[in-house]
Amino acid sequence: MSFSIFQARTNPARKNYPLHLALFLVTVYTTLRAGAFWGGQEALAAGIPYSFCLLLFLSVHEFGHYFATLFHRVHATLPYYIPVPPLPLLLSLGTMGAVIKIKERIPGTNALFDIGIAGPLSGFAVCLGVLIYGFLHLPPADFIFTIHPEYLATGGLQTPAPKETLCLGKNLLWIVLEYLIAPKNLPPMSEMYHYPFLFTGWLGSVVTALNLLPVGQLDGGHITYAMFGRKGHAKAAKGFLLFIVLLGFPSLLELLLSLFRPEALSLIPPILLRWSWSGWIIWAFILSRFIGLNHPPTGYDHPLATPRRLYGWIAIAIFVLTFTPVPFGVT
Repeated sequence: MSFSIFQARTNPARKNYPLHLALFLVTVYTTLRAGAFWGGQEALAAGIPYSFCLLLFLSVHEFGHYFATLFHRVHATLPYYIPVPPLPLLLSLGTMGAVIKIKERIPGTNALFDIGIAGPLSGFAVCLGVLIYGFLHLPPADFIFTIHPEYLATGGLQTPAPKETLCLGKNLLWIVLEYLIAPKNLPPMSEMYHYPFLFTGWLGSVVTALNLLPVGQLDGGHITYAMFGRKGHAKAAKGFLLFIVLLGFPSLLELLLSLFRPEALSLIPPILLRWSWSGWIIWAFILSRFIGLNHPPTGYDHPLATPRRLYGWIAIAIFVLTFTPVPFGVT
Protein backbone atom coordinates (compact mmCIF):
# COMPACT_ATOMS: atom_id res chain seq x y z
CA MET A 1 0.00 0.00 0.00
CA SER A 2 1.16 3.53 -0.64
CA PHE A 3 1.85 6.27 1.83
CA SER A 4 1.34 9.98 2.29
CA ILE A 5 4.60 11.12 0.77
CA PHE A 6 4.52 14.84 0.19
CA GLN A 7 6.07 16.12 -3.03
CA ALA A 8 6.66 19.86 -2.97
CA ARG A 9 5.95 21.70 -6.23
CA THR A 10 5.46 25.23 -7.33
CA ASN A 11 2.58 26.85 -9.22
CA PRO A 12 -0.36 25.10 -7.51
CA ALA A 13 -2.77 23.63 -10.04
CA ARG A 14 -6.54 23.59 -9.86
CA LYS A 15 -8.08 20.51 -8.32
CA ASN A 16 -9.18 17.87 -10.79
CA TYR A 17 -12.39 16.79 -9.07
CA PRO A 18 -13.53 14.32 -11.81
CA LEU A 19 -10.21 12.43 -11.59
CA HIS A 20 -10.33 12.21 -7.79
CA LEU A 21 -13.93 11.00 -7.89
CA ALA A 22 -13.26 8.48 -10.66
CA LEU A 23 -10.29 6.98 -8.82
CA PHE A 24 -12.35 6.75 -5.64
CA LEU A 25 -15.26 5.00 -7.37
CA VAL A 26 -12.96 2.53 -9.11
CA THR A 27 -11.27 1.84 -5.76
CA VAL A 28 -14.68 1.20 -4.20
CA TYR A 29 -15.29 -1.45 -6.86
CA THR A 30 -11.86 -3.10 -6.59
CA THR A 31 -12.03 -3.23 -2.77
CA LEU A 32 -15.52 -4.72 -2.96
CA ARG A 33 -14.11 -7.41 -5.24
CA ALA A 34 -11.19 -7.99 -2.88
CA GLY A 35 -13.48 -8.16 0.15
CA ALA A 36 -15.72 -10.71 -1.54
CA PHE A 37 -12.66 -12.75 -2.50
CA TRP A 38 -11.26 -12.85 1.03
CA GLY A 39 -14.70 -13.75 2.32
CA GLY A 40 -14.93 -16.67 -0.09
CA GLN A 41 -17.98 -15.18 -1.84
CA GLU A 42 -18.85 -14.13 -5.38
CA ALA A 43 -21.39 -11.36 -4.75
CA LEU A 44 -19.96 -7.85 -4.46
CA ALA A 45 -22.22 -7.15 -1.47
CA ALA A 46 -20.19 -9.65 0.55
CA GLY A 47 -17.22 -7.29 0.25
CA ILE A 48 -18.99 -4.27 1.79
CA PRO A 49 -17.56 -4.61 5.35
CA TYR A 50 -14.00 -4.95 4.03
CA SER A 51 -14.35 -2.15 1.48
CA PHE A 52 -16.06 0.24 3.88
CA CYS A 53 -13.56 -0.23 6.71
CA LEU A 54 -10.47 -0.08 4.50
CA LEU A 55 -11.65 3.02 2.62
CA LEU A 56 -12.73 4.65 5.87
CA PHE A 57 -9.23 4.18 7.25
CA LEU A 58 -7.53 5.46 4.10
CA SER A 59 -9.90 8.43 3.75
CA VAL A 60 -9.62 9.55 7.37
CA HIS A 61 -5.83 9.23 7.21
CA GLU A 62 -5.45 11.22 3.99
CA PHE A 63 -8.06 13.85 4.82
CA GLY A 64 -6.31 14.28 8.16
CA HIS A 65 -3.32 15.48 6.15
CA TYR A 66 -5.51 17.48 3.80
CA PHE A 67 -7.40 19.40 6.49
CA ALA A 68 -4.08 20.17 8.20
CA THR A 69 -2.86 21.75 4.95
CA LEU A 70 -6.04 23.84 4.80
CA PHE A 71 -5.46 25.00 8.38
CA HIS A 72 -1.92 26.13 7.55
CA ARG A 73 -2.96 27.51 4.13
CA VAL A 74 -0.65 25.17 2.24
CA HIS A 75 -1.73 24.24 -1.29
CA ALA A 76 -2.33 20.49 -1.61
CA THR A 77 -4.31 18.09 -3.75
CA LEU A 78 -7.26 16.05 -2.63
CA PRO A 79 -6.40 12.37 -2.04
CA TYR A 80 -5.61 10.27 -5.08
CA TYR A 81 -6.99 6.78 -4.45
CA ILE A 82 -5.01 3.99 -6.11
CA PRO A 83 -7.17 1.06 -7.23
CA VAL A 84 -5.68 -2.34 -7.98
CA PRO A 85 -7.62 -5.02 -9.87
CA PRO A 86 -7.78 -8.55 -8.41
CA LEU A 87 -4.45 -10.19 -9.17
CA PRO A 88 -3.86 -13.96 -9.00
CA LEU A 89 -1.01 -15.28 -6.84
CA LEU A 90 -0.66 -11.95 -5.01
CA LEU A 91 -2.09 -10.48 -1.82
CA SER A 92 -4.86 -8.64 -3.65
CA LEU A 93 -6.17 -5.89 -1.38
CA GLY A 94 -8.03 -3.96 -4.08
CA THR A 95 -5.96 -0.81 -3.52
CA MET A 96 -2.44 0.48 -3.08
CA GLY A 97 -3.77 3.12 -0.71
CA ALA A 98 -4.10 6.84 -1.32
CA VAL A 99 -1.78 9.83 -1.47
CA ILE A 100 -1.94 13.60 -1.43
CA LYS A 101 0.64 15.96 -2.90
CA ILE A 102 1.81 19.19 -1.37
CA LYS A 103 2.07 21.79 -4.11
CA GLU A 104 4.43 24.21 -2.37
CA ARG A 105 7.18 24.38 0.21
CA ILE A 106 6.09 23.78 3.83
CA PRO A 107 6.26 27.23 5.48
CA GLY A 108 7.53 26.18 8.92
CA THR A 109 8.14 23.44 11.46
CA ASN A 110 4.71 23.75 13.08
CA ALA A 111 2.98 23.27 9.73
CA LEU A 112 5.27 20.34 8.85
CA PHE A 113 4.55 18.64 12.16
CA ASP A 114 0.78 19.19 12.04
CA ILE A 115 0.47 18.00 8.45
CA GLY A 116 2.68 14.97 9.08
CA ILE A 117 1.03 13.79 12.29
CA ALA A 118 -2.62 14.47 11.40
CA GLY A 119 -2.86 11.44 9.10
CA PRO A 120 -1.38 8.74 11.37
CA LEU A 121 -3.23 9.90 14.48
CA SER A 122 -6.63 10.07 12.79
CA GLY A 123 -6.07 6.87 10.82
CA PHE A 124 -4.94 5.02 13.94
CA ALA A 125 -8.15 6.01 15.72
CA VAL A 126 -10.10 4.33 12.91
CA CYS A 127 -8.06 1.13 12.79
CA LEU A 128 -8.19 0.85 16.60
CA GLY A 129 -11.97 1.21 16.53
CA VAL A 130 -12.31 -1.35 13.73
CA LEU A 131 -10.08 -3.83 15.57
CA ILE A 132 -12.01 -3.47 18.82
CA TYR A 133 -15.29 -3.92 16.95
CA GLY A 134 -13.87 -6.99 15.19
CA PHE A 135 -12.71 -8.54 18.47
CA LEU A 136 -16.10 -7.93 20.10
CA HIS A 137 -18.24 -9.10 17.17
CA LEU A 138 -16.68 -12.33 15.99
CA PRO A 139 -18.92 -14.74 14.06
CA PRO A 140 -19.61 -18.24 15.40
CA ALA A 141 -16.81 -20.78 15.38
CA ASP A 142 -18.32 -22.64 12.42
CA PHE A 143 -18.11 -19.51 10.22
CA ILE A 144 -14.78 -20.68 8.83
CA PHE A 145 -16.46 -23.81 7.43
CA THR A 146 -18.53 -21.63 5.07
CA ILE A 147 -15.24 -20.62 3.45
CA HIS A 148 -13.28 -23.85 3.93
CA PRO A 149 -15.81 -26.71 3.94
CA GLU A 150 -12.90 -29.10 3.47
CA TYR A 151 -11.98 -28.49 7.12
CA LEU A 152 -15.05 -30.48 8.11
CA ALA A 153 -13.43 -33.61 6.74
CA THR A 154 -10.46 -33.16 9.09
CA GLY A 155 -12.59 -32.38 12.12
CA GLY A 156 -12.00 -28.61 12.21
CA LEU A 157 -9.17 -26.13 11.87
CA GLN A 158 -5.75 -27.64 11.37
CA THR A 159 -3.23 -26.52 13.98
CA PRO A 160 -0.58 -25.79 12.95
CA ALA A 161 -1.80 -24.59 9.58
CA PRO A 162 -1.05 -26.65 6.48
CA LYS A 163 2.15 -25.88 4.59
CA GLU A 164 2.14 -22.99 2.11
CA THR A 165 -0.59 -21.18 4.07
CA LEU A 166 -0.44 -17.39 4.31
CA CYS A 167 0.01 -16.36 7.93
CA LEU A 168 -0.25 -12.76 9.16
CA GLY A 169 1.97 -11.49 11.95
CA LYS A 170 0.99 -9.99 15.29
CA ASN A 171 2.05 -6.59 16.60
CA LEU A 172 1.87 -5.26 20.15
CA LEU A 173 -1.51 -3.65 19.52
CA TRP A 174 -3.00 -6.99 18.46
CA ILE A 175 -1.41 -8.81 21.41
CA VAL A 176 -2.71 -6.24 23.92
CA LEU A 177 -6.26 -6.27 22.52
CA GLU A 178 -6.27 -10.07 22.40
CA TYR A 179 -5.24 -10.16 26.07
CA LEU A 180 -7.64 -7.45 27.30
CA ILE A 181 -10.73 -8.55 25.36
CA ALA A 182 -10.02 -12.30 25.42
CA PRO A 183 -12.57 -12.98 22.64
CA LYS A 184 -14.07 -16.37 21.98
CA ASN A 185 -13.77 -17.89 18.51
CA LEU A 186 -10.74 -15.76 17.63
CA PRO A 187 -9.31 -17.26 14.42
CA PRO A 188 -5.64 -18.20 14.05
CA MET A 189 -3.52 -15.70 12.11
CA SER A 190 -3.50 -18.11 9.17
CA GLU A 191 -7.28 -17.58 8.79
CA MET A 192 -7.69 -14.01 10.02
CA TYR A 193 -7.89 -12.48 6.53
CA HIS A 194 -11.33 -14.07 6.12
CA TYR A 195 -12.68 -11.82 8.91
CA PRO A 196 -13.13 -8.34 7.36
CA PHE A 197 -13.08 -6.22 10.52
CA LEU A 198 -10.03 -7.95 11.95
CA PHE A 199 -8.27 -7.95 8.58
CA THR A 200 -8.86 -4.28 7.76
CA GLY A 201 -8.02 -3.22 11.32
CA TRP A 202 -4.80 -5.20 11.08
CA LEU A 203 -4.02 -3.70 7.66
CA GLY A 204 -4.65 -0.22 9.04
CA SER A 205 -2.22 -0.81 11.90
CA VAL A 206 0.49 -2.12 9.56
CA VAL A 207 0.07 0.80 7.16
CA THR A 208 0.15 3.24 10.08
CA ALA A 209 3.48 1.80 11.23
CA LEU A 210 4.97 1.93 7.72
CA ASN A 211 3.91 5.56 7.40
CA LEU A 212 5.50 6.33 10.76
CA LEU A 213 8.94 5.01 9.81
CA PRO A 214 11.25 7.97 10.58
CA VAL A 215 12.67 8.02 7.08
CA GLY A 216 12.68 10.64 4.30
CA GLN A 217 9.35 12.33 3.71
CA LEU A 218 7.15 9.63 5.16
CA ASP A 219 4.83 10.84 7.92
CA GLY A 220 7.32 9.60 10.50
CA GLY A 221 10.05 11.47 8.68
CA HIS A 222 8.10 14.73 8.95
CA ILE A 223 7.46 14.17 12.65
CA THR A 224 11.09 13.23 13.37
CA TYR A 225 12.43 16.24 11.45
CA ALA A 226 10.08 18.59 13.31
CA MET A 227 10.90 17.10 16.72
CA PHE A 228 14.65 16.51 16.45
CA GLY A 229 15.85 18.67 13.57
CA ARG A 230 17.83 17.79 10.48
CA LYS A 231 20.64 15.97 12.31
CA GLY A 232 18.25 13.97 14.46
CA HIS A 233 16.22 13.01 11.42
CA ALA A 234 19.34 11.90 9.53
CA LYS A 235 20.49 9.69 12.41
CA ALA A 236 17.01 8.15 12.84
CA ALA A 237 16.64 7.49 9.11
CA LYS A 238 20.01 5.74 8.80
CA GLY A 239 19.45 3.85 12.04
CA PHE A 240 16.05 2.49 11.00
CA LEU A 241 17.31 1.61 7.54
CA LEU A 242 20.03 -0.50 9.17
CA PHE A 243 17.47 -1.97 11.58
CA ILE A 244 15.10 -3.22 8.87
CA VAL A 245 18.04 -4.56 6.82
CA LEU A 246 19.16 -6.60 9.85
CA LEU A 247 15.55 -7.65 10.44
CA GLY A 248 15.24 -8.98 6.90
CA PHE A 249 18.71 -10.48 6.46
CA PRO A 250 18.16 -13.91 8.13
CA SER A 251 15.15 -14.66 5.91
CA LEU A 252 17.04 -13.52 2.82
CA LEU A 253 19.97 -15.70 3.80
CA GLU A 254 17.60 -18.65 4.30
CA LEU A 255 16.23 -18.13 0.80
CA LEU A 256 19.68 -17.96 -0.77
CA LEU A 257 20.93 -21.02 1.09
CA SER A 258 17.83 -23.02 0.14
CA LEU A 259 18.62 -22.29 -3.50
CA PHE A 260 22.36 -22.85 -3.51
CA ARG A 261 23.47 -24.63 -0.31
CA PRO A 262 20.48 -26.28 1.41
CA GLU A 263 22.77 -28.35 3.62
CA ALA A 264 23.85 -25.15 5.38
CA LEU A 265 20.33 -24.10 6.42
CA SER A 266 20.80 -25.63 9.87
CA LEU A 267 23.47 -23.03 10.62
CA ILE A 268 20.85 -20.27 10.93
CA PRO A 269 19.41 -20.11 14.49
CA PRO A 270 15.62 -20.70 14.33
CA ILE A 271 14.92 -17.72 16.60
CA LEU A 272 16.43 -15.38 13.99
CA LEU A 273 14.13 -16.77 11.30
CA ARG A 274 11.12 -16.47 13.57
CA TRP A 275 11.60 -12.70 13.84
CA SER A 276 12.74 -12.05 10.28
CA TRP A 277 10.93 -11.08 7.08
CA SER A 278 12.84 -10.78 3.82
CA GLY A 279 10.41 -8.12 2.59
CA TRP A 280 12.26 -5.58 4.78
CA ILE A 281 15.19 -5.82 2.39
CA ILE A 282 12.88 -4.70 -0.43
CA TRP A 283 11.55 -1.86 1.73
CA ALA A 284 15.10 -0.77 2.54
CA PHE A 285 15.86 -0.63 -1.19
CA ILE A 286 12.69 1.35 -1.93
CA LEU A 287 13.33 3.79 0.91
CA SER A 288 16.97 4.38 0.00
CA ARG A 289 16.65 4.52 -3.78
CA PHE A 290 13.18 5.89 -4.52
CA ILE A 291 11.77 7.68 -1.47
CA GLY A 292 15.13 8.87 -0.16
CA LEU A 293 16.45 9.17 3.37
CA ASN A 294 16.85 12.94 3.54
CA HIS A 295 14.27 15.60 4.38
CA PRO A 296 14.25 19.12 2.86
CA PRO A 297 14.14 22.11 5.22
CA THR A 298 10.95 24.08 5.76
CA GLY A 299 10.68 27.80 5.14
CA TYR A 300 11.37 28.39 8.84
CA ASP A 301 12.87 25.63 10.97
CA HIS A 302 12.41 26.15 14.70
CA PRO A 303 11.97 24.02 17.88
CA LEU A 304 8.51 22.70 18.68
CA ALA A 305 6.59 23.81 21.76
CA THR A 306 5.84 21.27 24.50
CA PRO A 307 2.23 20.40 23.45
CA ARG A 308 3.32 19.41 19.94
CA ARG A 309 6.27 17.45 21.31
CA LEU A 310 3.87 15.48 23.51
CA TYR A 311 1.77 14.60 20.47
CA GLY A 312 4.98 13.57 18.76
CA TRP A 313 5.77 11.11 21.52
CA ILE A 314 2.23 9.75 21.23
CA ALA A 315 2.92 9.12 17.54
CA ILE A 316 6.15 7.31 18.48
CA ALA A 317 4.19 5.15 20.95
CA ILE A 318 1.67 4.33 18.19
CA PHE A 319 4.56 3.29 15.96
CA VAL A 320 5.84 0.91 18.64
CA LEU A 321 2.34 -0.56 19.08
CA THR A 322 1.67 -1.05 15.37
CA PHE A 323 5.09 -2.07 14.04
CA THR A 324 4.90 -5.70 12.90
CA PRO A 325 8.34 -7.38 12.60
CA VAL A 326 6.96 -10.18 10.39
CA PRO A 327 3.82 -8.86 8.64
CA PHE A 328 3.47 -11.81 6.26
CA GLY A 329 4.70 -15.33 6.38
CA VAL A 330 4.05 -18.69 4.77
CA THR A 331 3.91 -21.79 6.94
